Amino acid sequence: MTVRLTRRAAVIGLLSSSASIALAGAPTQSPRPTERPALWPPAPRPVTRPEVEDLIANARLGGTTGFVIADAQTGEVIERGSAHVPLPPASVTKTLTSVYGLEALGPHYQFKTTLRAEGTITDGVLDGTLILAGGGDPTLVTDDLAAMAELLAATGLREVHGGFEVWNGALPYINEIDPDQLDHLGYNPAVSGLNLNFNRVYFEWARTAGDYRVSLDARSELYRPEVHMARMRVVDRDLPVYTYDADGLVDDWTVARRALGNDGSRWLPVRQPALYAGDVFRSFASSHGITLPTPTKRSRAPRGATLVTHSSEPLTSVVRDCLKYSTNLTAEAIGLTASARLAGEVEDQHRSAQHMCDWIAQRTGARIAAEDHSGLGSDSKVSAAQMVKFLTAEGVEAQLRPLLKSIPLKDENGRPMETPIKIAAKTGTLNFVSTLAGYIHTEAGRELAFAIFSANLGERMAAEGSLDDVPAGAVGWNHRAKALQQVLLKRWGRY
Repeated sequence: MTVRLTRRAAVIGLLSSSASIALAGAPTQSPRPTERPALWPPAPRPVTRPEVEDLIANARLGGTTGFVIADAQTGEVIERGSAHVPLPPASVTKTLTSVYGLEALGPHYQFKTTLRAEGTITDGVLDGTLILAGGGDPTLVTDDLAAMAELLAATGLREVHGGFEVWNGALPYINEIDPDQLDHLGYNPAVSGLNLNFNRVYFEWARTAGDYRVSLDARSELYRPEVHMARMRVVDRDLPVYTYDADGLVDDWTVARRALGNDGSRWLPVRQPALYAGDVFRSFASSHGITLPTPTKRSRAPRGATLVTHSSEPLTSVVRDCLKYSTNLTAEAIGLTASARLAGEVEDQHRSAQHMCDWIAQRTGARIAAEDHSGLGSDSKVSAAQMVKFLTAEGVEAQLRPLLKSIPLKDENGRPMETPIKIAAKTGTLNFVSTLAGYIHTEAGRELAFAIFSANLGERMAAEGSLDDVPAGAVGWNHRAKALQQVLLKRWGRY
């Protein structure tokens, strides 16, 4: 018997953002068309504006800021500066991946996670192997595994006289998205065909008499099962704050005692996500009276009867949440799955990214150099001009704009402004890199596409040897970069 399960898997408590999108009701009647001025469209503005150069200089960012603002329908450039300088796009890369995935896989595509039985089931006893098989779902969370265990019990299965295996071969295994990042950053996890909780484990600590109490769990909205495939030891040292080692089937972490304070918590990346998912599922199976052995990795594709299937939300919803919360794992899974569909084989990360770049060039004419699908790696390079060429290519705005996050304009006190200007865009942030690209509905009713890429690569390179999550000066630099974006958006919103 096959049981199918679908549920919304984008759990806000697992994500790094608490932003929300307000949805307006549809108008009951169409508004009257607004009469356009006699001289329409207006004559193009000069592409070099000295006052914009002054605004950029006043932001004190150093490095380079490249920007382009253009008519969204025709691609006609209105203003530009350093437009052809390739710079790291950061998470703006996710807009490229989104269109790539939607067109390669289709908006209704769903990732599947299954429980399969190899062997025979008699009177509730499986004489064979139970397999938890991933289909690349980047949105699978602990609550989903709990529901799958409940549905497995509902099939009547009570015992497994054999092994419990986990299979992650639907996508290539990637130990970490960007190997240049620090080991402990939760937004830089492993990627595989079987993922859980965005491949992060929750580390929590509290000071006790003379020592610390630490725990690692796989929490999501409803459950907080203890994790056995990862462990943490508190050690006496100054730096580094964290160390990681793969000890057989265990993610082995240490943390510096002096860095902990009284209590706290953070998400840590998981480097063996298939074993992580198997560990958590085994706990839920046990709660339903199904005893499973310790999970082991499976190398060959699973066969046998499908007992339970969990389906993700349709790809459109997955993409919308990826753009809203900027989840790196989701972007990588979408891009890798799209490449596998188009190339007919599962490709490694860099080959898949190159496949995406080739596809974008053929589809839109834009020349992109990407090393991944999420923008986490700083070796990816895109110019503002090429980004706007992509945004204004035929059919891109219609797919992408409804999925982008609304970016509010803010007053001098940082409060959202009431304005007819509407901005839908994707942000991107790395240390000493800040990017923004998308679409503007102006006061005059024009539809524009834009890209603003700021990067101080000298400062970024100097900070790479730092063991800090956020190097000195990076926060202030980012604030100034975002303030410059606001100034430029207000300027362009008056066109």
